[in-house]
Amino acid sequence: MQFISTRGGKKVTAAEAIVKGLSENGGLYVPETFPSVSLEELESMLEMDYPERCAHVLKKYLAEFDGAELLTALKNAYGKFAGGDPAPLVRLDDNIYMLELWHGPTCAFKDMALTVLPYLLRKSCDLCGIKEEILVLVATSGDTGKAALEGFKDAPGVKIMVFYPSDGVSKMQKLQMNTQDGKNVNVVAVRGNFDDCQTAVKGIFSNPDCVKTLREKNIILSSANSINFGRLAPQIAYYFSAYCDLVSSDQIALGDLIDFAVPTGNFGNVLAAYYAKLMGLPVRRLHCASNENRIIADFLATGEYDLEREFYKTTSPSMDILISSNLERLIFEASGRNAALTAERMAGLKKDRHYKITAEELEKIKETFDGGSANEDECVEAMYDVFVDVGYTMDTHTGCAMKVVQDWFEKNKKDQTNVVIVSTANPYKFPQDVLYAVTGNDVKDSFKGIKRLHAATAMAVPKCLKELKDKTPRFTKTADRKKLFAEVLEFIEK
Repeated sequence: MQFISTRGGKKVTAAEAIVKGLSENGGLYVPETFPSVSLEELESMLEMDYPERCAHVLKKYLAEFDGAELLTALKNAYGKFAGGDPAPLVRLDDNIYMLELWHGPTCAFKDMALTVLPYLLRKSCDLCGIKEEILVLVATSGDTGKAALEGFKDAPGVKIMVFYPSDGVSKMQKLQMNTQDGKNVNVVAVRGNFDDCQTAVKGIFSNPDCVKTLREKNIILSSANSINFGRLAPQIAYYFSAYCDLVSSDQIALGDLIDFAVPTGNFGNVLAAYYAKLMGLPVRRLHCASNENRIIADFLATGEYDLEREFYKTTSPSMDILISSNLERLIFEASGRNAALTAERMAGLKKDRHYKITAEELEKIKETFDGGSANEDECVEAMYDVFVDVGYTMDTHTGCAMKVVQDWFEKNKKDQTNVVIVSTANPYKFPQDVLYAVTGNDVKDSFKGIKRLHAATAMAVPKCLKELKDKTPRFTKTADRKKLFAEVLEFIEK
């Protein structure tokens, strides 16, 4: 299979797309055509375990990868997850289910892809004949950073550097990153928000002088953000797996349509669901959930993407994003894969902080997507209601999605379609905020929050979070967003 850029240019292989991460013109790689999965194939996946289902989906895109080797890598990656099932489905009531994606090494859904990406990147380098050292640069709103650090720590021939907004992640997320072990890792806080981090990192990728300087040092750049198709592709698999679990448990019949509700920040997670639908998964609608930074909800309502708005810091920091990179892939599809138009719109966003799609394009998007949001009080109320009604504890990002689903059923009272809410993080990653939501109690210390949340819910505390209390931070530097390349050079020259 060949891949093309959303902004035009030459075709590349899957391996080349994974190594590059971002095309030379700043575009995002997408498959030249989407492979299909028939209902017969879907039925055959019912008896597979999760790594086998994932391998079946990934092989559709990664034709040049050896199938047996890929499956072995996936079994090794998902063998690190707790409980035996990396993506269990939990029923809340007749129409609502939770797809729990936080049973991995860092307790966030990013583990679903970032435990696999080191293999995909190393194998892609081998397939492309690349011998240089790889430098993985990551901008994170909280969860991607730790998951990428954990996935790539001490990987041969790879260094990884993570940038996060200094005051834009939770205390637990910050502690997870700053205490990371590994000889090949580095973490730097950035003055500003996630968009500042992401823009600066993208600027390094697209700056010929930066790329040349690194090449002269025998280093090439790659990314672990969802702009990299190698990071996005494994996420497609868990939508297929959730559907298979619904069929296997007799909740639906094969071929029945379902909805997914997805907490949405950088748009990668919900885009993976859309790609699953394009492949043939019986998906009716995708409900995109925002927090108070409701730029995606506004775009889905109006077709207008406008950055001139207030930025909010919330208790769901991984969604505190205004520049949703993966939305570029969606508008590329909606435009009829018009690369020139997509490039023009992205240039307009950079220059004028704004673009607008046509009414026809918006209607096409609305056939599948709708958007909603939850402010801080609404998120807390949704989390509390579910905890009291069915005893289920969720994190703040999932709480926003729950509010959007509640709103959907309130407006569509006769709708009987099953909705799977994508639960993106373990509640203990945000212990103080979750504790407040379910009990009304407020504590300042994260570890007191963990202790009291455990007392209130009896939910098991992940060992990796419990152990953070005794770890000493290794990384304490804060940098200006305009000086990130200097930090990169200092890191690689150590």
